[in-house]
Amino acid sequence: MKKSPANRCRDIERQAGYLQPEHCAPPPTLPYSDTMWFIRDCCGIVCGVITWCLVFYAEFVVLFVVLLPAKNLLYSLINGALFSTLAFLALASHARAMCTDPGAVPKGNATKEFIESLQLKPGQVVYKCPKCCSIKPDRAHHCSVCKRCIKKMDHHCPWVNNCVGEKNQKFFVLFTMYIALISLHALVMVAFHFIFCFESDWTKCSTFSPPATVILLILLCFEGLLFFIFTSVMFGTQVHSICSDETGIEQLKKEERRWAKRTKWMNMRVVFGHPFSIAWLSPFATPDHGKADYYQYVV
Repeated sequence: MKKSPANRCRDIERQAGYLQPEHCAPPPTLPYSDTMWFIRDCCGIVCGVITWCLVFYAEFVVLFVVLLPAKNLLYSLINGALFSTLAFLALASHARAMCTDPGAVPKGNATKEFIESLQLKPGQVVYKCPKCCSIKPDRAHHCSVCKRCIKKMDHHCPWVNNCVGEKNQKFFVLFTMYIALISLHALVMVAFHFIFCFESDWTKCSTFSPPATVILLILLCFEGLLFFIFTSVMFGTQVHSICSDETGIEQLKKEERRWAKRTKWMNMRVVFGHPFSIAWLSPFATPDHGKADYYQYVV
């Protein structure tokens, strides 16, 4: 029977000579272990800065164009506090998704000493990534931007300048959710403000001139509609990926499922933490992913 290209590659990886541990230098020792994770990618940094600027622009228009001139003080206070809180949570989620290690495999750990320390039993194998010279865990993929193998890598997102992987998927999901919420909230408030301005004098419905007010509101509408659609779709695909326990890359490559099947609720708890609590909605709560041996499995 003729083997597929994927099967041929796996057969090559299973050969002992493929690992070639003598070609790998030991990984560098860091002066401290709590080094902040940050990808030095120009495109990703620009996209991240643009994201923050767009959120600050929306905050400015909502507060100073929509809510400040409103006659109802209670309406302004409630909506201003709600929008500002959601915007803060969105930016905090973005920062956590960007500066959290997504699950990078130690670089250059495919050394002879490390492989011997695993004490492999008969029938157990390890895979080596030829690009970053590391022992490649099951369900890990190499990212050409991060230049590392990432555990349960879903995709590389330039808007957060990072990969979405095992350890930061929660923060990315929260980021898309909060951006979708503030976009929807802004669209609703702008719609009510347009109605208010049409029914009254335009010079009284904003501290800015009528042309400037219209331009600012139209730009906010365009931004809100665009990002509401984009982040809602991303949020939906991420939740579906979590519930099905299949990353975006695994779905795209149609990889063979070699891991245990769990319930949708258990998959959500694996990503957001055990047990269910209000911490699921907090970008400041780091989920406990537990410990497991990612480096070897029986074939």
